[in-house]
Amino acid sequence: MNRYALRDHTDRLDAQTQYEEIVRILSTQEFPWDIEQALSFALFRTYAVPSIGVLLHETGEFNQRTQKRYDDTVLILDAILEHGMASQAGRNAFRRMNQMHGAYDISNDDMRYVLSTFVVTPVRWLAEFGWRPFTPHEVEAWTRYYHAVGRHMGIQDIPETFDAFAALMDGYEARHFAFDARSRAVADATLELLATFSPSHLAPKNLVNLFARTLMDDALLDAFHYARPSALSRTAFRLALKARGKFVRYALSPRSEPLFGRGRPNIRSYPNGYAVEQLGTFPKGCPVNHGAPAADASSGARQRQ
Repeated sequence: MNRYALRDHTDRLDAQTQYEEIVRILSTQEFPWDIEQALSFALFRTYAVPSIGVLLHETGEFNQRTQKRYDDTVLILDAILEHGMASQAGRNAFRRMNQMHGAYDISNDDMRYVLSTFVVTPVRWLAEFGWRPFTPHEVEAWTRYYHAVGRHMGIQDIPETFDAFAALMDGYEARHFAFDARSRAVADATLELLATFSPSHLAPKNLVNLFARTLMDDALLDAFHYARPSALSRTAFRLALKARGKFVRYALSPRSEPLFGRGRPNIRSYPNGYAVEQLGTFPKGCPVNHGAPAADASSGARQRQ
């Protein structure tokens, strides 16, 4: 298959009506590894907003059962992607996701922000590290897909364009990124998990940690009190990712069969299978102590390079 065959195919589809098929091709055939990494970092960014990171910490899920929470998130979204939003599996996945979110006091602004990271981060990742960037047609389809996801989640005042999503994400982070030791704990647990994924598990943990930090902007690093990597480290690791993109471009053929989340080796919690309706948590009422004092911004040891 021609290296650009899938791009040519997505550009022939209608971005306004066939956005689910376009996103399915992008996520499972054209850029499965890149989009997996980008969405992992998208979720990671949200921890730096204390109202989100502290909530995740107080549930005890993301720092005590990190692998399962990661798997559940991937598999719920995977059901929507694979089967479609209107399918029974898609409706079950939305119902499960909305039940979990509905048990907590989450603002519409925070929900919109999280949605914006899923729109913006993959587009920016591929522009910098992918073997090619999204085409404008694909960006429109990607944006429409997540706009529809947001509607099914009951989110209000969703941006209509990619540029509006990008402005929302960047502005929200500029206003709300801040240090909290509990958010930092969730971030640390996530980095620990990522170090166990293949092929990272073959490298020393401190090297994997450094690699992850070279991909974070200074505002994100500062929000977690993570040490800023040296310019040399940033350059070396980012060039390595760019080199991977070149390798994919010139040495690999397009994936002929889709790779859905349930088939990825990093999903490890359900060796005997699962039902979407049983994924996630089933809290009765909001188990979070909303009166807990905020952590002192000066507390928490800074991570050393």
